Amino acid sequence: MQAEIKRLNKIIQSLMNRAERNTSIQGSDFNLFHTAITLEDQVRRRTGELEEAMRENEKITRALRESENQIRHLAFYDSLTQLANRRLLTDRLGQAMAASKRSGHHGAVMFLDLDNFKLLNDKHGHEAGDMLLVEVAHRLTNCVREVDTVARMGGDEFVVILSELNADKEISTAQARVVAEKIRAALAEPYWLTCKPTGNEEITVEHHCTASIGVALFIKHQANQEDVLKWADNAMYQAKDSGRNMIRFFDGQTVNPS
Repeated sequence: MQAEIKRLNKIIQSLMNRAERNTSIQGSDFNLFHTAITLEDQVRRRTGELEEAMRENEKITRALRESENQIRHLAFYDSLTQLANRRLLTDRLGQAMAASKRSGHHGAVMFLDLDNFKLLNDKHGHEAGDMLLVEVAHRLTNCVREVDTVARMGGDEFVVILSELNADKEISTAQARVVAEKIRAALAEPYWLTCKPTGNEEITVEHHCTASIGVALFIKHQANQEDVLKWADNAMYQAKDSGRNMIRFFDGQTVNPS
């Protein structure tokens, strides 16, 4: 269309030049001038159509890009907490383990399960439970670095990946313990949840919720992802069996207290 507009403009300019060379517009010259004006109107109209088509194309492109971003977000992030989901967790853990193999530094996986979460759901409903999960996600994110990953496995289970700790295992264990204790203390602070039970007025609920945390270190692909997650999960259950609101480390074949 742009090429056609250029061609019509050249015709118009030629016709206008020819008309201007005459002192009066008569006969065929008048017809030429009229043709030039008609063509100019067509060019103006088609130019407007082209600009409108380009604007519409830009709108469609933006809409498609936004839809792609939304689909990508839904594919990799938990819809409630906006944390990484299982799929993204698998990818991030793979990256962390690959980085560990390159650098020779340890990484750590923490498996967290909330204590007394079911009691909140049973007493105040799922709306209150959802609000608690969102606040837990916020507190977890504030306890780690930007390079680390916080993911929701589902329900009230969360996983934290700490990457690039230290080449020395004892130092890495101490670093992971500091973060785990920071998380344990943050999650143990009271929660103030404002919810509206069905048919009732809005209420604010004070809820106390702790977490049982299991930690497993990894380095240089000495274990696969499933093993590392299983180790952290086993350590988490040991923390629950030890009285909850505890941290336990998996070391080789045993679970050690923090």
